[in-house]
Amino acid sequence: MRYDDLPGAELVLPGIEDLRRGVESVPALLVAIGRPRLVELDLDVPSHSFDAPERRLYLRLAAEHGDEAHSRYNALLRRLVSFERAAECAS
Repeated sequence: MRYDDLPGAELVLPGIEDLRRGVESVPALLVAIGRPRLVELDLDVPSHSFDAPERRLYLRLAAEHGDEAHSRYNALLRRLVSFERAAECAS
């Protein structure tokens, strides 16, 4: 199955690659949050060593965007859920 055209693929696919390389990026933390569901959808998502990826993602966003961190965090989670739902429908 091709995932490139699904909504949120621009975050999820690079996030998977970052996890493979051990890079702690915004996409990697997002994928770490969604890993259980993504694995259920048969994506090859490597395990990670990030403790509390939700908190780490929020703190990273707060450092980069200050007061906009909360809305950016929620927007990222919505993109993840959009990807998961589209992948479920496509499978």
